[in-house]
Amino acid sequence: MHKLMKDSNRFVSDMVDGLVLAHPDLYKKVEGVNVVARKVPLDGKVGLVSGGGSGHEPAHAGFVGDGMLAAAVCGEVFTSPTPDMVLEGIKAAHGGKGVLLVVKNYSGDVMNFDMAKELAELEDIEVDTVVVNDDIAIKKEEDRRGVAGTVFVHKIAGAAAAEGKSLSEVKAVAEKVIQGVRSIGMALSPCYMPESGKPGFELHDDEMEIGIGIHGEKGLERKAVASVDAIVKELLDRLTKEVPDKKVAVMVNGMGGTPESELYITYKYVAEELQAHGYEIARSFVGNYMTSLEMHGFSITLLPVDDELLGYLDAETKAIGF
Repeated sequence: MHKLMKDSNRFVSDMVDGLVLAHPDLYKKVEGVNVVARKVPLDGKVGLVSGGGSGHEPAHAGFVGDGMLAAAVCGEVFTSPTPDMVLEGIKAAHGGKGVLLVVKNYSGDVMNFDMAKELAELEDIEVDTVVVNDDIAIKKEEDRRGVAGTVFVHKIAGAAAAEGKSLSEVKAVAEKVIQGVRSIGMALSPCYMPESGKPGFELHDDEMEIGIGIHGEKGLERKAVASVDAIVKELLDRLTKEVPDKKVAVMVNGMGGTPESELYITYKYVAEELQAHGYEIARSFVGNYMTSLEMHGFSITLLPVDDELLGYLDAETKAIGF
């Protein structure tokens, strides 16, 4: 598959350059590395840093802005950023009150962000970490991947930081979200890597993958394609077993190649299915938030909410991706 690019080796750097050029009033690029930071540095508040491999746009750079992230570290496509890159993100985000790292539960990300944390502490920057593991497609909780639920962590913890809470308080809010948020996804087609032009996995026209990851991984179960209402029912049957709280925020997240029309069709059946099972949908989010290049599919995220979390969800942000 062809990509709109000049050179596959510059895929991420050209993307970051374009993002910053398109939004010069909001963003700046840290010199020499693919790190996107707020144009106006934080002052006297906790800074949030997230990131990982690229290919998930608008995550993570699209969530940099007032009320969300202070900096995003953009590794190569589906490849963890190096510790020195993360360190530059920490420095760019540091406003004097410490930095919280929001890390998705992948071994490379966890290791490299931890190493960067140690390097930052040697420079007298207070750093703490939360790890997101919302993907219920993985049975063992400690092995669960961080997927679209990470966006809720960015939004809610970012709002808490903007309110002026301390590093420990912002971390506690982030962990409250992580404790409750759950996601699962599916795909009708794979994504194609910029370097090779080849798909992450082979999928016939009459097949779908249940439980896909966000790095081009195939799902945990391959089945015949079903109608969207049947797919939604299957995914929600799994999700609702892990989210017994009946008041939720719902995200239907596109995987990058799914038209908005199909995402709203999907949401119709998500809403009907949840309401039929007694759930109150307090907030709804439909669109591309945590993608996998041009994969055709979607994920559903449920977050139990109370007044505190709803207040943070509703708080203003200038991040272009939310």
